[in-house]
Amino acid sequence: MKATSAHVWRTISIVWLGLGVYAPYASGQPVMNIQQTTLMESAQKTSEISTEELRVILVEKIATVFDARPFKEYAVSHIPGAINVSAKPGVPMSLYVSDVTEIGRVIQNNKAAPLVLYCNGPFCGKSKRLAEELLAAGYTNVRRYQLGIPVWRALGGTTEIEAEGTQYVKENDQTAVWIDAREPEEFMTNPIQKARNLPLSGIKQGKGIDEVKKAKDDGRLPMEDHNTRIIVFGRDGAQAKAAAEAIAREAFHNVSYFAGTFEGLRTAVER
Repeated sequence: MKATSAHVWRTISIVWLGLGVYAPYASGQPVMNIQQTTLMESAQKTSEISTEELRVILVEKIATVFDARPFKEYAVSHIPGAINVSAKPGVPMSLYVSDVTEIGRVIQNNKAAPLVLYCNGPFCGKSKRLAEELLAAGYTNVRRYQLGIPVWRALGGTTEIEAEGTQYVKENDQTAVWIDAREPEEFMTNPIQKARNLPLSGIKQGKGIDEVKKAKDDGRLPMEDHNTRIIVFGRDGAQAKAAAEAIAREAFHNVSYFAGTFEGLRTAVER
């Protein structure tokens, strides 16, 4: 007998329910959207937070957020507001973990201070290893954003690039697209080599109706590879961040902004 569409979907629903995919429905708990979910891994020593929770934490500054990756990765692209510390001495790169002593210095050895850790996403062990070391050292308020920087980007989050990161990208990633968010007059009189001008003043609210649409059509934005690294800079960090957020809303998944001044960016990339 040929199965009907309703029968097929009913069967799939039963299977998913058995796997726990529909657990919120089955338990009567509120249904979470993608911004509110976590990995929900079992038997973890520290709890997870969602992307939505992390956004609130960063805005309200109610916890110290640590990027648990090596400095070079942090410098190239990190969640704005996150702090990075040096590596634990004597540990091989394959088992990289941040130095708990350095974290203590940042938070003045307050072992009850709320801490949030993140790294390279669901399959990365750096934040888990760091969480375990912090617990062993007596820290009592440690949580992880285990979805990490890949999911942060996928959900429209921009990242920040440090001066050292701009140097690294310039030397090692010839495919990177550099976007100058200043006004055309400023761009023309004082350009950065290979940069493309996408002025913030031309970016309006709404998708695909403004200068961003033009940039898609004329090649300033990499429409044939949305994973291309895009570095946004401007007169200052506020201008760069606003332009970067607008570009990220157009489904570009690897957008970073330089939070310093234009002259700071020039100094960094022209060393």
